[in-house]
Amino acid sequence: MVNPVHLQTLLEVVRQGSFAAAATRLGYTPSAVSQQMAALERETGVELFQRTARSIAPTEAAVVMTRHAAKVLTDIDALLAATARAADAAGRELRLGIFPSLATYALPAVLRSERWRGLGIDLHVSIAEPGQAIQGLRAGGELDVVLVYQVGQAGLAWPHTVDRQWIGDDAFKVVIPAAWGIAEGSRMSADQLGGMPWIVHHPGTADATVIDRLFASCGMHPRIVGYSDDFNASLGLAAAGLGAALVPELALQARPGGIAVVDVPEIRLARNIFALRLSGQRDTQAGLFLDLVAETLAGVTARGGRG
Repeated sequence: MVNPVHLQTLLEVVRQGSFAAAATRLGYTPSAVSQQMAALERETGVELFQRTARSIAPTEAAVVMTRHAAKVLTDIDALLAATARAADAAGRELRLGIFPSLATYALPAVLRSERWRGLGIDLHVSIAEPGQAIQGLRAGGELDVVLVYQVGQAGLAWPHTVDRQWIGDDAFKVVIPAAWGIAEGSRMSADQLGGMPWIVHHPGTADATVIDRLFASCGMHPRIVGYSDDFNASLGLAAAGLGAALVPELALQARPGGIAVVDVPEIRLARNIFALRLSGQRDTQAGLFLDLVAETLAGVTARGGRG
């Protein structure tokens, strides 16, 4: 198989008229040029130069070969350029695990931003609850970064081989049916809400345990009228007048009509959002992406469900 480097050297020898001049042009020694031309003659089985003690002269075969060599080298350059463009377009692959509400209400805003387009990341997304997503982060797994949340200090564990980066907090808000006649933003006490009907998490889940402890610390013993681990369903039921609910700000981005968000000072709770990566697998592009997610999350939750 003909070495393209040898073809490039042949072109320069023919253009410059000597091995020495071609060597100067290409940054080789004359001996290296001579060896390349000898190798090219062996590769092609064709005599390319008539050599004398004082000069070399290209044969007719060499002249013909240079014409073809120029086209071959041009095609190779075009192929390399196309390959480079394809690599640039594909960018650095990032396999992301992300929980549903962050994927629904923050990730699209990230992907629409100008900064995202400049990162050169080829993103692959897997949407799952944190406990499931973490399984894909183990050594040899299918994910590079996992975005998870934790409520309080219980309910979520990750391997010791994982590095954790705080991304932001997603505060819970108390939502009540607008039909109750209480104005948006009103300040209420836990005592006032304690006897009202509530839609809560299913008993036994990690979030439910933390929320139950919070209610107990406030002296609240709510009247349970529904169990739901789906925040959209909880919002819909609250809007229909069934009862109050505790819903994170991310879910409030799609708030329905018929609810009011009220302030209950005793109830201060948030989902703490973290990015998890295997230890030692940090890189600049992934870091910039996570910074963009953090800034976008802060902007989304700052709207407090009004947008």
